Amino acid sequence: MRELAPRRDYLSQPEPEFTTAYRADLDQLGPERIAARLRQITQAEGDHRLVMLCFEDLAKPGLWCHRRVFAAWWKDVTGDEVRELSPMDQQGTLI
Repeated sequence: MRELAPRRDYLSQPEPEFTTAYRADLDQLGPERIAARLRQITQAEGDHRLVMLCFEDLAKPGLWCHRRVFAAWWKDVTGDEVRELSPMDQQGTLI
């Protein structure tokens, strides 16, 4: 979902600046618009399971990613948790 991708102008900023800018973008989109777009995707795909992906290994200390910033924002504005999947070695094979 391109709408949730961070913008290039703050992508390489340190975490505090990134988080402030990204959350401002999410506030501008709003939870209703995001939820509506997610519903469109699930209906088009015929599957209610959605996954946000990135390449950061959050098991390494000090790493962070936009997925977790989004998850914290979503929890703050909707009260709903965004579950983090376990590393592959702990969850088995996904088919």
